[in-house]
Amino acid sequence: MYSTLRSCFPCRSCRQEALSEGCSHCWNRFISWIRMRTGPEPTETDGLEKNCPQDQSGRPTGGRRFKLPKLWGGQRPQNQAVVNPTATTDGHHSPKQEERKPVVLTVEQILDGQAIQHLCEASKQLIEREERLFDGIMERDSLTQHAEEVDKLAVDYKNLEGLVLQTLRLSLGEVNVEALTSAVNAINQEMDQDQRWKKRSRSSPPWRQSDLKTLHDSTLRSLVEDRMDNPSTPPANQVEESSVHADIHSMGRQLKEDLLCVVRVVQGCYPPEQDICNFYARLYHQTFSSRLRKIADFVLEHKDRTFLMRWVNEYYPQILQKPELAAVIDADELGKLLPEEILKPLEEQYLSKQQDELNKYISHVLVEAEQKWRTGEEPTREDGCFVSHVAYDIIQLINGMVSSAEKVVGDRHKAQKITCQLKDLMQSFQTFHNTIMKQNKPNSKPVIKANLGCIAQFTEVLNNRSHLFQEDVQRNCLQILSHMKESAHTYLLKPVHEALKPQYNKLGTNDWLNKPLFEKLLDSIENELQDLQGSIQSCHQELIGQLHQEVTAEYLRKLLKGKVKLKNKELQHKAYETVKDNAESLQDFFGKMGSKEDWLNEILTKIAEVLKLQELPAIQMEVVSLGTAFPDLSEKHVSALLKLKTNISKADRRMVKETLSDNLRETGAVANRPFFSKVQRF
Repeated sequence: MYSTLRSCFPCRSCRQEALSEGCSHCWNRFISWIRMRTGPEPTETDGLEKNCPQDQSGRPTGGRRFKLPKLWGGQRPQNQAVVNPTATTDGHHSPKQEERKPVVLTVEQILDGQAIQHLCEASKQLIEREERLFDGIMERDSLTQHAEEVDKLAVDYKNLEGLVLQTLRLSLGEVNVEALTSAVNAINQEMDQDQRWKKRSRSSPPWRQSDLKTLHDSTLRSLVEDRMDNPSTPPANQVEESSVHADIHSMGRQLKEDLLCVVRVVQGCYPPEQDICNFYARLYHQTFSSRLRKIADFVLEHKDRTFLMRWVNEYYPQILQKPELAAVIDADELGKLLPEEILKPLEEQYLSKQQDELNKYISHVLVEAEQKWRTGEEPTREDGCFVSHVAYDIIQLINGMVSSAEKVVGDRHKAQKITCQLKDLMQSFQTFHNTIMKQNKPNSKPVIKANLGCIAQFTEVLNNRSHLFQEDVQRNCLQILSHMKESAHTYLLKPVHEALKPQYNKLGTNDWLNKPLFEKLLDSIENELQDLQGSIQSCHQELIGQLHQEVTAEYLRKLLKGKVKLKNKELQHKAYETVKDNAESLQDFFGKMGSKEDWLNEILTKIAEVLKLQELPAIQMEVVSLGTAFPDLSEKHVSALLKLKTNISKADRRMVKETLSDNLRETGAVANRPFFSKVQRF
């Protein structure tokens, strides 16, 4: 007989694998089992319990034996309904047949909290009792006659509701997956039963007036609000943070951990169609948003305002973008934590503060640089080059502030407003730059050479990091920088051209055509180059390239003055060879000095070809070729060039010029590298 009790063991009290005579718990389990099998009517066992002496545990004493009742007889109690899937009972009806009978849990056992993992089974049995009870109740009088049963069922439903809500309140943290799954299934069963009652022509029982789905949603909302108001994950650096920082940080960490718990654990307790992950996401989003609204109502310090916006625009979206969450949560549907009407004034205050800080810093840097120049201090040298940290310091600050602002306000175009006054600051830099050149102090050239490096750095940033600036700011600042570079080149190269003037004056003369004067020009240039040293390599190359262009332009300007007359083919051929040789020498010289302007050689070569050619069609073709390559070639330049060839008539010159004009008009070409426009006053 003891074998029929195996499903009740091991005993929770004595831990034995079979019935122990010395254990009161074993004995009580045995008596309960007997009663369950025999029903409520009196049996011999009842008499034995009443008449036999018992020890303190309730176990019969004195060695008296009793007759076991019929094990499989009797009436099953009404509340005996739920099967324990882990328990079995073995009984033998005959030597040839063996069947297994399950041991069941009563509704009372489940609802008294002993087996909350079976809430779904309890719900099922209560629904069955409800259906049996109300199936026979057609009128109000009948309901009165069954008042006791109705009251008992109402109490059981109330207890079930309490256990379900209790289980839901434990949905996060240490989750009892089996219990939560059963509670969710119980809710769904009750919702289905509610729908069945709605389709009936009579009113539903009183306990059906409470909507478990609504209670489920409100319970989870309360759970989320409580966890956000009392986060269990405080930040690590509480001492260094303000109270606003600490509150927002703690809520954000709690939100992240709880949503991950929902995805990893809670999600499996719900049917997929209930989309519990997005339901929880909406609850946390609404709760977090509500708490941040309250914080935003206060007058916040700049750091707290920045931290608040950073959570709205950066940290919170990053949480939702985690692969685990992004796979199941629709972040777009959630939207932003704070609405635009709250964010806009916060953004304006933040951007205004950042803009003021940038302007003050740049002004301070420029004032400091000007003070050093006025006191006669030269810029520092690095690798033999004059350098200034003005551009570097400003660029680092701009890059850091705009990049940070983009994260804080969540919008690149808004962040660019920080640099909206950069044009005015650049003009201040230009004014300082011009003052240096105008006063021409002993330390002015070193400062200008250092400024060329700053100009190059600013230009690079404006071109390559355009995301830091608004388009009009970028365009205006580049224009200012271009003028600054041109003026710096002019300032540094003017003394060189003045020194070369004696050699320039001999170009395009008969002596130039008959004597090796050009070599003396190159020697003089080489002597002057020493004074141009001192700027960083890239800037020095540009400066040498600019000198290369200006020397070539001056060479052509002197040639077009017409001091030499090429009366015949022989002189024209000699002029061709001279110009061609000079072009090659000039290119070779400046190439060694670092110039990259090798395109200048093409100009002088084509000029030489025009001087050599004798046939009008060939001259026309060569001039058109020159005009196509350099569209800023004018009729005035062509006329001056052809006048050197005194054997060309005025009519022929007019024909060549008309051919050039027609070609330029048809092609509509624009000079990418202006050159002839710089050759004036010839």
